[in-house]
Order: sequence, then C-alpha cells, then structure tokens
Amino acid sequence: MSRLEEKLEKGLKFTGIEITEEQKALLLNFIRLMDKWNKTYNLTSIRDVEQMVDKHLIDSIVVSEYLKGSTFIDVGTGPGLPGIPLAIINPDKNFYLLDSQSKRVNFIKQVKREFNIKNIFPILGRCENFENSQANPVHFDGILSRAFASLKDMLSLCGNMADQDTLFLALKGQIDTAELSEISDEYKIININKLKVPQILGERHLIVIGKNNG
Repeated sequence: MSRLEEKLEKGLKFTGIEITEEQKALLLNFIRLMDKWNKTYNLTSIRDVEQMVDKHLIDSIVVSEYLKGSTFIDVGTGPGLPGIPLAIINPDKNFYLLDSQSKRVNFIKQVKREFNIKNIFPILGRCENFENSQANPVHFDGILSRAFASLKDMLSLCGNMADQDTLFLALKGQIDTAELSEISDEYKIININKLKVPQILGERHLIVIGKNNG
C-alpha cells in the first residue's frame, strides 16, 4: 500500500466513512492529476499531494451524509472541491461545478473525460450571472460552498440559483457569531453540524441555511 493509500485509509477510518475500493482509487487519481496540473496552472495553494488527502479529499467527503436530494451546484468550486470528491462517492447524485477561472474549469473537464465521471457538469461563470435554462431548468436541492468569504455574500450572490426548497450548504471552520448575525431575514439557519475531521483541519462545520417561508 502506497503512502497516499495509507493516508486515505487513515482519514476514512477516522471519519467513519465507508466507500468502495474503486472510489478510493478514483479519489487518489483525482488528486494525483491535480498535483500534476498544479505545477503549471497553480490550481491550489497546497503543493504537497499527501496534504491534499486530508485538506481536499477528507475535508470534502465529510459533507456527504448531509446531502439531501439529487442535484447540487458547487459554487466557487476551484479545481472541483468539494464537488468532485462528493460526486465520486455519490454516483447517484449530480454535481454542477461553477467557477469563474477557465484554467480550473478546463481541469474539471479533463477530470470528467479522463476518469469518465458522468455526474459532474463543469460551468464557467460567476454566481451572480448564472442563468438557469428556461427550456429545461435545473432545480438545485443544495448550493455548496467551501471558499466563500462570508455567508452574507454567498446568499446574496447565489440567491438567483435557489427556489423555496433549495438549501445552502456552507463548509466553514470555526463558527463566527458576527457572520451568522449578518444573514438577512429572508433566510434562516436550519442547522450547524460539527464535522468529524482529522486534527490537521482544525474545527470544521457545515452550516445549513434555507429560505424563510414568510
């Protein structure tokens, strides 16, 4: 077993997440390709591929148990985080991956082609300019974010993607009560879930927000 495989196994054991051997291999191939592209295209600030196991893979897939529904959009996805790891371990769900930088979207397209991941859909663009197809609109059960500056910005910029039943799923570190207080009355906090992650990641939480029914 390679060092990467050992690190992934350790992370999975710590979090209690069970996935198939094929999914484990696909997750590791994903970060190996990211590491390769990163040398030229600067996709992520993490340069050590072993650190990517915890900081990219484990940090993404711990959200999986909170995904209710079948269709999600990962906004500001960067090189496909958390969307691609979640898509790999949830082949029954669809993930739209939105980013404003073409180099990142091109990388996601390469991942889709090279590993034949059929349930990811790369989109080049900005959240506030996103337009759903009028002929065949997509209902998003959840809007995922891992790197937004604030909850207020996420709700403001991504509100056009949501209908009354869409949930906002924000992956955060420590809970900032001031940030929570900035959420407008249009929205309500449904849950704050503390995530079980390796110590290297510090505190991690998933904040679930929905629209108020008035």
